[in-house]
Amino acid sequence: MSEKQILIFGAGYSGKAFARASTDAATILGTTRAAEKFEALRQAGIQPLLFDGALTLEISDALEKTTHLVISVAPEEAGDPVLNAARQAIAKMPALEWIAYLSTVGVYGDHGGGWVDETAECRPLSKRSMLRVAAEQDWLKLGRDIGRPVAILRLSGIYGPGRNALVNLENGTARRLVKPGQVFNRIHCDDIAGALWHLLKDISGGIFNVTDDLPAPPQDVVTYAAGLMGATPPPEIPFETAQLSPMARSFYGENKRVANTAIKAAGYRFRFPDYRSAFDHMWVSGNWRDGEARSPMKRS
Repeated sequence: MSEKQILIFGAGYSGKAFARASTDAATILGTTRAAEKFEALRQAGIQPLLFDGALTLEISDALEKTTHLVISVAPEEAGDPVLNAARQAIAKMPALEWIAYLSTVGVYGDHGGGWVDETAECRPLSKRSMLRVAAEQDWLKLGRDIGRPVAILRLSGIYGPGRNALVNLENGTARRLVKPGQVFNRIHCDDIAGALWHLLKDISGGIFNVTDDLPAPPQDVVTYAAGLMGATPPPEIPFETAQLSPMARSFYGENKRVANTAIKAAGYRFRFPDYRSAFDHMWVSGNWRDGEARSPMKRS
């Protein structure tokens, strides 16, 4: 067994980016709810495990040897599924050094377009963000109870290969919704991976906003991507008349600019400090269509 064994609960898009960015001999395991996703996990360098809310013998065995735990599972009405299934097992993990919980900047709610950092009050508006606040508190409490550092990473809108405005323009789903004064924060999956590895190696706990330096109107991102492609951007659609799902509309009910003060203070330097540098890189490298593409952060 290698010195580090990392277990990712909920090894989805961000978890796979994290695994592909590994630069050492860590053993990385990850859970999914569907066996048909096993091969995609293996291709990212993750040993797959099934987890659908119940603590299996396989997961119990993995916890025995795991040194670093990454949680990327959304909370439910009944609480955090991982804590509900495995709190006692996690509390007794003999080799555990560090826990990371991937949360969301949605916990801050609406701040009228103003800047917020990690010291800002959490005043979530949506039920899903309220559940996130509760889950953050539960993980921080567990960390205190067992004397282990817990890093809470509050992520903004995630994009990267396979999930970006270039893909949306190509497949005809890109829209330029315009709500005056509205901005969103975003983060490239390689910087989620980079921030996680940085905090893991330093065994750092605390709350960290993992978001780039440039909160921006969403229509500007589509326009920039269209410029790279030499395409005509789709027409602007006023927010008031746009056909949106209730969840999509709820995102526009929150307006804030999220600062990344703590992660920079911890020494992390962003690979993509704004969406323009990220889109430039994805376009030039051709690494924008494939969501399972090997991360350029990987060192051979």
